[in-house]
Amino acid sequence: MGAKAKKQAAKSVKRASAQFSASKDGTRDFLPLEGGPATDLPKTENRDNNKATILYIGRIPHGFYEDEMEAFFKQFGTIKRLRIARSRKTGKSKHFGFIEFESPEVARVVEECMHNYLMYEHLLQVRLVPPERVHPKLWKGVSRGYQPLDWVYIERKRQDKERTLEQQNKLVEGVMKRDKKRRKRIEAAGIDYECPEIVGCIHAAPKKIKVGKE
Repeated sequence: MGAKAKKQAAKSVKRASAQFSASKDGTRDFLPLEGGPATDLPKTENRDNNKATILYIGRIPHGFYEDEMEAFFKQFGTIKRLRIARSRKTGKSKHFGFIEFESPEVARVVEECMHNYLMYEHLLQVRLVPPERVHPKLWKGVSRGYQPLDWVYIERKRQDKERTLEQQNKLVEGVMKRDKKRRKRIEAAGIDYECPEIVGCIHAAPKKIKVGKE
């Protein structure tokens, strides 16, 4: 750079410094080295004021449920509450949930460390939930814990319930209709098979009793 160019650059810097000090807002964040007006840096969210302690956990893999999640995340800090969204009908996981820590600082560390963390071929999605966006019923019933449904008991109860004569006849008709269709499919396939008779659920017609003369 020649002497003339150096002088011109020095004048530009001096002019920019003078403009910066004479401006109404004398607390500009950034002063270009090439000269010109001072500018502000884009404002960023002040994370120190963020008091969020609840995290949304998305893309939870199969097998990583309440007990496993609590054992894994308690290495960061004390956990207050934890829940996984489950189907009311089947009890199966919906693969997302929420976890609450005692300290906001711990919650921010968990978000930074665990977002996009690879677990069982799933990238966990971990995001802080602002306090104003927390649903008031988020933790409803969480103290009871998850109890798996006893489908054997439910099905046994459904099968063993008392039926009226009309309901029983309807049930028997359905069984016989399905058996008839099954027999036709076997015959159409050319299979030589003698289907066993269905017994135990069909009410036989009462036999006529002949009363002889005394």
